[in-house]
Amino acid sequence: MTKIYDLPGHQIRRLHQISVALFAAQTKAAGFDLTPVQYGTLSTVRDHPGIDQATLAGLIAHDRVTIGGVISRLEARGYLTRTVRKDDRRARSLTLTERGESLLKTIQPAIRATQDQMMAPLNEDERAEFMRLIGRLTETGNRFSRAPYENCME
Repeated sequence: MTKIYDLPGHQIRRLHQISVALFAAQTKAAGFDLTPVQYGTLSTVRDHPGIDQATLAGLIAHDRVTIGGVISRLEARGYLTRTVRKDDRRARSLTLTERGESLLKTIQPAIRATQDQMMAPLNEDERAEFMRLIGRLTETGNRFSRAPYENCME
């Protein structure tokens, strides 16, 4: 019988747990209260001002229903605004506030420290190879996800 530690799925789940724990520790130590999904949301809204909620969900590969709660919490904290789109009254445009912009600028050292800490055991070539392989796995497995990545901006 195969040991659980020999299964890629188990190791990927563990790496995700470690990644989230490192993110929480680094951002908390820097004085921030933000989850990885909230950070991804704010970063994507910054990069695509006026994006709608459905497109945002596709770009960060997150469930459309759940992302609504994430957006509500970020809006309540003053990091972004939602406005009704003129071309589609059912859709909302998302825009960062000055507070959201400021947060993204000041949190960058903690984000970089998280990534560096997670990848610390690997040398530069191993890091590049890891990113190449994990990119291939996520790209080819995307269609199996309950919230697939959809690059709606191309």
